[in-house]
Amino acid sequence: MSSIAQSTQVPPVLTKPKLSPDDWVMRTLIIVAIIALFTVIVLPLYSMLAKSAENSAGEFIGLANFITYFNSPALFKSITNSLFVSGTSSITVLFLAFLYAYALTRTCMRCKAFFNIVALIPLLAPSLLSAISLVYVFGNQGIAKSWLFGESIYGPIGIIIGLVIWVFPSALMIIKTSLQTTDGRLYEAATAMRSTPLRTFLVVTLPGVKYGLISALFIVFTLTVTDFGVAKVIGGQYNVLATDLFKQVIGQQNFQMGAVVGIVLLFPAVLAFIADRYVQRKQVSLLSARSVPYTPKPSTIKDNLFFIYCTLVSAVLIGMLAMAAYASFVTFWPYDQSLSLTNYQFDLMDGGGWGAFTNSLRMALYTAVFGTLFIFGTAYLVEKCRGFKGARTIIQMFTLLPMAVPGMVLGLSYIFFFNAPNNPLNFLYGSMAIMVISCVVHFYTVSHITAVTALKQMDPEFESVGASLKVPLYKTFFRVTLPMCLPAVLDISTYLFTTAMTTVSAVIFLYSPDTQLASVAVLNMEGAGDIAPAAAMAMMIVLTSACVRLLHYFLTRGLRRKHLLWRTK
Repeated sequence: MSSIAQSTQVPPVLTKPKLSPDDWVMRTLIIVAIIALFTVIVLPLYSMLAKSAENSAGEFIGLANFITYFNSPALFKSITNSLFVSGTSSITVLFLAFLYAYALTRTCMRCKAFFNIVALIPLLAPSLLSAISLVYVFGNQGIAKSWLFGESIYGPIGIIIGLVIWVFPSALMIIKTSLQTTDGRLYEAATAMRSTPLRTFLVVTLPGVKYGLISALFIVFTLTVTDFGVAKVIGGQYNVLATDLFKQVIGQQNFQMGAVVGIVLLFPAVLAFIADRYVQRKQVSLLSARSVPYTPKPSTIKDNLFFIYCTLVSAVLIGMLAMAAYASFVTFWPYDQSLSLTNYQFDLMDGGGWGAFTNSLRMALYTAVFGTLFIFGTAYLVEKCRGFKGARTIIQMFTLLPMAVPGMVLGLSYIFFFNAPNNPLNFLYGSMAIMVISCVVHFYTVSHITAVTALKQMDPEFESVGASLKVPLYKTFFRVTLPMCLPAVLDISTYLFTTAMTTVSAVIFLYSPDTQLASVAVLNMEGAGDIAPAAAMAMMIVLTSACVRLLHYFLTRGLRRKHLLWRTK
């Protein structure tokens, strides 16, 4: 009887494990993060959409503003102009960057480390710098004006050249990464089958990097179609969407039509983003556990040809920077070529003075500190929180959205949202804080992906062991997680600092007389005809960004030597 009774016992009911206090804290913080991201991303964009459907009196008029825009030939022409210069720039830079990346990864040429460093020069400067250098080289009083065979640099030619120089490192980094992830066995098989170099390139190399090329194309297209600095400085009378948006808002104070242009500008960026995400989903792994790294073989002719090519490209990039640096010291171009510090007396120029530069330092520092704290903290919540999948998915969606929103569109949406009289956050408008928020949001996606990648490399058992030992989660975070992720944290903070120093589009609508920035001062000086002082201010931005990059390099190297020896074991 006892055995029968035992066999008929009801099995114990499985219950969900109780949430610990740490779990409740993390879920509460996730909800706070969702509210914060919704407030600074979704609500401003909705405000801009609502403004586009209103007249000057604030009355709802539906699509009337859009009909007016598309019936205006001058305004509609800017769409085709933007697509032309962006498409041409994207294809050109893709070709140039592919050859440069191929030289760095698939040849045995000399000076690879030097060429790698030189290729990153445009990242240290605002996009305005390349346009200013082009004015001094090919402008009406440029040193090589005749090289354009009678054509003017002020128009599509200048915009395309300036954009190609500015986005070159962005395309290069993506393509170089694609070329580095190659299974060397494929090339060994091609050699064994006596395949010609051309056939190997067409059958093995190109298919292996096609997703990287497509991704680079979409990202570069988004950057070029939404850039404002190059077109403003050297575009002349050639209107594009970004300059039209600036003219409608700043020049004509027509905020309703500015909202329409902002939404039109948003469309190509969103479409490129969606296409890029679709392509990334199609991508498959090209490396397996049995893969062997590809090692290029010396070839005198190929190595020398690519060395010459990289030398020419590097000469252009260094020349752009050198031309701006030289012009910043010339007393009065082109009549007085003597060198002096006259152009660095910013307080005597129209544009903001040295105060604009110190404001940029402050804003970049605030962006780096608070942005890194929020972004890394949010990424930690998403990766380490147990359960709560729906809320974590919402955060992931919000973190991808800023990549598809141009900086100018984000800034314009902040005007409509934060400047609304009934908004309790109205006090932020015109302050340093709103520019910091704008920069953090604008550059959020790349930083979030960096943080998530670092956190995914950590085994979840660290938190499990800490919980079993009754160690509070915050102690595990500060003693284990943060030290192990310090390289990624430094990468994020450096990226946020340099991008905040160089950005124009994200802050062009948000600064006030008391919070003017160095990048905006460059734009204002150029607009006032003080091109040499504008070049001088741009060089100050380059110098600051370079110093921060060097500091990041030495900190990271020292950190790896002293505290992260386990990574080398």
